[in-house]
Amino acid sequence: MSLADPVLLAVGLLVAAGLAWAAVAAARRRAAALTAAGVAASGRARAGGVWFTVAGVAVLALAVAGPAASVPVSHASGTVILAMDVSGSMAATDVAPSRLAAAKKAAVAFIAAQPASVNIGVVAFQAGGLEAALPTADHATAAAAVRRLTAGGGTSLGDAILASLSAITHRTVTIGRDGSVPDIGYWPSATIVLFSDGQDEPDGTSAAAGASVAENAGVHIDTVGVGTTAGTTVDVDGYHLFTALDPATLTSISQATGGKYHPAADASELDGIASSIDLRLTVTNEPLPLAGAFIVLAVALLAAGAVLTVARTGRVV
Repeated sequence: MSLADPVLLAVGLLVAAGLAWAAVAAARRRAAALTAAGVAASGRARAGGVWFTVAGVAVLALAVAGPAASVPVSHASGTVILAMDVSGSMAATDVAPSRLAAAKKAAVAFIAAQPASVNIGVVAFQAGGLEAALPTADHATAAAAVRRLTAGGGTSLGDAILASLSAITHRTVTIGRDGSVPDIGYWPSATIVLFSDGQDEPDGTSAAAGASVAENAGVHIDTVGVGTTAGTTVDVDGYHLFTALDPATLTSISQATGGKYHPAADASELDGIASSIDLRLTVTNEPLPLAGAFIVLAVALLAAGAVLTVARTGRVV
């Protein structure tokens, strides 16, 4: 238990101690006077009322000092980064109206389903990760960032993961030139939700390396596969390219970090992603004010003291 103002408690206890000393001194004088007069002392009941009053003053002193207990409270909180693939392949229409449009719709629905205690950021990745919006409790900002996304460019899943980790930690996260994995601390309440068709750029950071950094930091990555394994062709910079969903790559990323892979072959399946991704609960210690309870106890003690005093002597004091 903690106290907001221990000085008030000390002052209150000194007052209670003074009252107790005065009560004892008065009782001794009364007993001495009665003994001198040859009358048997019988002030136990009356003294009982006094001690209830003293106890009430002491408890009231504790109440005004602002006592509070630290209690564990579990709630969904932390940081979620929506890593959105906006590469040229996401313009494919094997998921109507397009992979990117369907992913954006699902991402906005996901944002709307999250509690206010979750900070949400958005990272759009092409050739290298491009941070679009830092994590914020303003979910409208995150939703607006998602709606502004357009397709175009290449994809590096590993760079996308590193950009998402940079948004979580608020510092640039990179793989060492010798391939060493950086130590970015431990972020167990952070989650990355990666929307992609799994098409990867060989020139960027490997997906395995990015997932390794996330795993060491305790960050789960849930992947959402957007597209179909049958695939389709898409125009990219004047070329007709065949593109298909690569669930194996996305599954390996999620499994490496303790997350889950969510297949989404069409828009109707994407609509359910918001409810299928589990955010972890965190436990925080929050202060529970106890002043009210102590005030009630103090009033009860003071009332009991007054009743006993009135009942035995006909006087309040």
